[in-house]
Amino acid sequence: MIRVIVSYPNKPGARFDEDYYLNKHCPMVSRKLTPHGMTGFAVDRGIGGLMPGTPAEYMMQAHILFSSVEGLQAGMAAEGASILADIPNYTDLQPQIQVNQVVL
Repeated sequence: MIRVIVSYPNKPGARFDEDYYLNKHCPMVSRKLTPHGMTGFAVDRGIGGLMPGTPAEYMMQAHILFSSVEGLQAGMAAEGASILADIPNYTDLQPQIQVNQVVL
């Protein structure tokens, strides 16, 4: 199983339209990538660091599950341009993206 983590850094003054992200961008990503093997999607909102009173490193993180890396690659080849083109509609942040193999 493959997990893609898309992280948006918690930067003061950054623009992030959470309503657009949750209600338009995320459903669009799901619609476009499910036919390519996406099996799950979750979004977390950062609320703080480990120590009390410290800020979260990321304001928002998406966790996207795929049955295989080939499905991820096929989905991004087919739909990646339109997914990435939507980012300026909700944020001026550059997301950090990591692809992981789930081992446990």
